[in-house]
Amino acid sequence: MDRIIARRVVLRGLVQGVGFRYWTRSVASRLGLDGWVRNRGDGSVEMVVRGDSERVGEMIDLCRRGPGGAHVSELSAFEEPPDSVQRGFDVRF
Repeated sequence: MDRIIARRVVLRGLVQGVGFRYWTRSVASRLGLDGWVRNRGDGSVEMVVRGDSERVGEMIDLCRRGPGGAHVSELSAFEEPPDSVQRGFDVRF
């Protein structure tokens, strides 16, 4: 197992109204990651994801494309303290 990391990710483009949050929860669950995802008022999607560094990297790479119907024009990722992220993966409203 690789080291445990966490990242805050902000996605811009056509990312709301296309099932992005539920797709993200499904992918995070499949990869065994913890965190949360939510829509933001500015039309972007924000998520915090924690887990094995390789799997977090895989999650970020998958989010560059997102679910069918999405178009990610910009992805920004920032370091986050791993111990600040709860277990499980939630869709926030």
